Amino acid sequence: MASINPPESYAALNFKQIRISHVPASSPTPTPVVLITLYRPNKHNAFTDTMASELVLAFDTLSHDPRVRAIVVTGHGHIFCAGADLESPEGLSSNRESEDGSSHRDGGGTVALAIHRCTKPVIGAINGSAVGVGITMTLPMNIRIVSDKAKIGFVFARRGIVMEACSSFFLPRLIGYGKAMHLVTTGAVYNAKNRLVEDLFSEVVPADRVLPMALEIADDIAKNTSLVSTHLMKDLMWRGPSTAEETHLLDSKVLWELFEGEDKKDGVQSFLEKRVPDFKGTMSTTPPKVWPWWKIVDVAAPRDDIKSKL
Repeated sequence: MASINPPESYAALNFKQIRISHVPASSPTPTPVVLITLYRPNKHNAFTDTMASELVLAFDTLSHDPRVRAIVVTGHGHIFCAGADLESPEGLSSNRESEDGSSHRDGGGTVALAIHRCTKPVIGAINGSAVGVGITMTLPMNIRIVSDKAKIGFVFARRGIVMEACSSFFLPRLIGYGKAMHLVTTGAVYNAKNRLVEDLFSEVVPADRVLPMALEIADDIAKNTSLVSTHLMKDLMWRGPSTAEETHLLDSKVLWELFEGEDKKDGVQSFLEKRVPDFKGTMSTTPPKVWPWWKIVDVAAPRDDIKSKL
């Protein structure tokens, strides 16, 4: 990920389909918690290529901003995201620049990967219904809070397409293959409290509590946790080895490096002194040498070995 210079204030950015604000919005200076709002008021925040591009830029920029310690994502109004905008040519991307499709990149996937690689904890405040890409783009988030009135649908089989936004990777790992297969095979829409989707969410609460709860959690994370610790643990879960023995070896390497780090020292000292910790480490400045431990895949351009198989 290339170096990105963060703006002085995110509220001043001229995005068309998302809004970014510091929390609290009244603060005259940037704050550790940033709120991203999907913003298409007359379209139920339906997803487009423009929204995808803006979200990718936002998450990549926030990853590089040392002032930011947690990110909350919500939808404008009473709907989180109604899925792809089927009335807009931007909704279901139809990039046909290459005859074999090798240059095409699913917009939902670019957003999911931006969240996946984001070095700051991301909390989904799903304030209303989320269908298709509206729910799949939330799967890489650290935490999801949802309205008890929200409708959730993995509706791809009813639209003649397949799972996108890398959801065939994330969904079964979050809720199990049995429930994931049921959801995508029926393509039906379910209430957020239904047992088929309930494991996607940390909390199912009244709509008016979704955003406040997400912001409370974000504030607690921003004040009390190490950015290096939270990101490394996310990567250990999603990008870890395939056996317990390999995981043990990797855990040991990461722990050995962190044990002498400044964040660990202040974490222990703040506990003994009964004060709030002052964690200064970031994945941009103080990652362990063993990170990244997985094979990096370049998704920006097709590789010859992949292109030959398309």
